[in-house]
Amino acid sequence: MPVFSDRSSAEDWTDPDLVPRPVVTYGAAGIVMDAMDDDDPRLQRHRHTVDFHQHRKGELLLALRGVLTCEVEGGFWLVPPQGAIWVPGGMPHKFSGAGTIECYVVFIDPDAATALPQHACALVTTPLLRELMVRSANLPMLYPDDGIEAHLATLLLDEIAIAPIGTLHLPMPADARLRKIVDLILDDPADRGTLQTWARRVGLSERTLARLLTQETGMSFGRWRQQLHLMLAVRWLGSGASVQRVANDLGYESAGSFVTMFRKALGTSPGRYMAERRE
Repeated sequence: MPVFSDRSSAEDWTDPDLVPRPVVTYGAAGIVMDAMDDDDPRLQRHRHTVDFHQHRKGELLLALRGVLTCEVEGGFWLVPPQGAIWVPGGMPHKFSGAGTIECYVVFIDPDAATALPQHACALVTTPLLRELMVRSANLPMLYPDDGIEAHLATLLLDEIAIAPIGTLHLPMPADARLRKIVDLILDDPADRGTLQTWARRVGLSERTLARLLTQETGMSFGRWRQQLHLMLAVRWLGSGASVQRVANDLGYESAGSFVTMFRKALGTSPGRYMAERRE
């Protein structure tokens, strides 16, 4: 199966939905996404996007190097180094990447995915799962159905089925007024406007905004914004930004206050969190 590089062309791509195997894995290594723009602190900086699309087969995306994000209807996920996201077949989604990317994508036939989640979710990967994904990308496209290659594919499916669900997920509201707030915050994550300020900007009362956001995301405004900040922080740190730079871009008064928030949310410091994902 192909492992793409920056020298690959469109002719190297085969639609995984057309490959008559339950598991098909593609890889991509050494592909450089847009460089970081020091003058643009927005989410959109240093990003390359594969726009909304869908496959008949389910899709498990593993990021070994670089940081990837995935958006589906109603949700936004971040895939840090050594993390993965599962997208069931038939679900429209789009991916964005930052930095120098090494990633692997396992496409799984619906008949082979019955033990996997029926909704999009982040997955925590083990060294075994990561190694199986890398090895499966080096199998022949039409590997024998009854050989060791098929056993490897079966073991890979078993490992995916028992992988714990991750936490870097941001529910996205559907209400147009709430989406306007989302877009404005993504354009300027350092904006520390209060709930009252944001309500006034979109013509709602503070109480109505709080109720709508809880109904559509299950989170308070403060919790939702903190989760967004966590996801942006991991993305930017994974692209090489310093802790001080990330703290500034997210509007924190000091790097220390940002580190405190990060540690409370994820149980470790930003530096240690990223180091563990490079080991």
